[in-house]
Amino acid sequence: MNFSRILKKGQGLQVEFTDFMSENGFKTISAFSNSEGGTLFCGVSDAGEIVGFDCNDQLVRTITHKIMDKMGIHPTFSCFDWDDKEILMIIVKKSPNPISYNGRYYKRANSITTPIPGDELKDFFLQGSNWDGLTNDYSVDEIDEESVGRFIRRAVNKGRLVADDTEDISEILLKLNLLVDGKLTNAALILFGKDPQKYFTNALVRVLRFKDEVNVSDRRIKGNLFRQAEEAEEAIKNSINVKLEIKGKLTRDEIWDYPLEAIREALINSIVHRDYFKYSIQSQIKIFDDHIWFFNPGELFGGITIEKLKNTHPSSTRNPLISEMFFKAGLVEVHGSGIQRMIRSLKGAGLPEPDFKEEFAGFSVYMKKNVFDKEYLKSLGLNNSQIQAIAYIQDHGSLTMSDFLRISHGINERTLRRYLADLVDKKLIRAIGEKKGRRYELF
Repeated sequence: MNFSRILKKGQGLQVEFTDFMSENGFKTISAFSNSEGGTLFCGVSDAGEIVGFDCNDQLVRTITHKIMDKMGIHPTFSCFDWDDKEILMIIVKKSPNPISYNGRYYKRANSITTPIPGDELKDFFLQGSNWDGLTNDYSVDEIDEESVGRFIRRAVNKGRLVADDTEDISEILLKLNLLVDGKLTNAALILFGKDPQKYFTNALVRVLRFKDEVNVSDRRIKGNLFRQAEEAEEAIKNSINVKLEIKGKLTRDEIWDYPLEAIREALINSIVHRDYFKYSIQSQIKIFDDHIWFFNPGELFGGITIEKLKNTHPSSTRNPLISEMFFKAGLVEVHGSGIQRMIRSLKGAGLPEPDFKEEFAGFSVYMKKNVFDKEYLKSLGLNNSQIQAIAYIQDHGSLTMSDFLRISHGINERTLRRYLADLVDKKLIRAIGEKKGRRYELF
C-alpha cells in the first residue's frame, strides 16, 4: 500500500478519512458495501492531516462488534504507524446484498456518503433482482416472535450473530437488514412470518410419495421457510426406509435409503435458491421407489453451470438475505459448498452421484436409490435365486446360464431362465449376446 500517494490524492469514491470512528464512519462502511467497496482510514482528518487513532484491542473489538451487530458484515481491520502515529485501516468489500445502517441505505457519490433516496431504493434492489430485499407495507405484527427467538438462539450458539436479549423484534430485524425505512422486507416475512402464504400463495414445499401412478400422497408444507425446512425433512423421512445396524452393545446406526445429509442439502438448496418471483409454482419433492426428485423454480444463477456446480465455485445466490439467515442459523455451513457435500455424502453411502438438470424453468436434483439392496429387492417380490443372481452380477460383472446353474443348487434350467426373464422385464438386468453365449449384466 502506498499511503503517501493515497494522502496526496485525498478522499474519493473508494477512500474516506475520519479523525475518529463516528456515526458518519459507520454510514460510510454501509456506502462502501453498497457501492464498489472502499477503505476507511481512522486517524486522518478530512484535509489529510495525520492526527492518530488509539488502536487498542478493546476499541477495535467494539467497532468490529458494532459493524457486525448493525450491518452483519466483516470488513478487514489493520493498524499501522505513520509519522509516529497509529492509523486504523478498515477495508470494506462490495456486498452481494444491500447493507443498511440503522435502517438506512447509503451510497458513495464521488467523495460523499449519502442516503439512497426512497425513489431510487426500489431500482437499487432490482439491480440484483433480489426478491427477498424488496419491501412492502407488512405490519411487524405479522412476524412470529417465537420463530425469531429460535433463530437468534441458533445463530448465537453457532457464533454467527451477536445479540442482546433486551432487543425488541424491530431492532433485531433492523440489525439483520430485514427492516428498511421501517418497512419489512419479503425476506423478513417469508423467514419469520406467522402466515407467509397469506401474501405468497405458492411459497411452499410439496412432498409427494408415489406408490404407483394412481396412489399418490401429497403433503403441502406451509409456514415460514425455517418451518418448511424442518417439516419437509420429516415428511421425506416418513416416506423412505430406515434400518438399524447394531454396532456393539450400546451403539446402533440408522441406515436410511439416502443419507440424511444429502437430503438436507438438496432440500435447503431448493428453498434458499428458488426464484420467488415465479409465483405460480411451488418447490416440489417427488419420492418414488427407486429415486427422489427435488425441484425448485428458477434456473442456476450468476453464471454458474452444472459442471461448475460440481467443483469449487464462488457463492452466488438470487436470495442473499434468505441465504445469509440460513447460514447464520447453521443450516448452511459454507456458502457454495452444499452440492459437493451432497455428492460426497451419496458416494460415501455407496449410492450413485446425483443428476443435476436445468428443466421446466427450474433446477432439479435426482437422487437414485441403491436398487440392488437386498431388502429392496425382496420388496419387489424377488425370490432368493433372483437376488442371488443379482448379487453374483454385482461381484463378477456378468452372469451366464452355466454360472446360474452352478450357484442355484437343484433348480432346473427352464425355471432359471424364467427367473432371468422376469429380472429383464423388471429392468434390473439386461441380456447381452445370442442365446448360446448369452450373459446378463445389471441394467
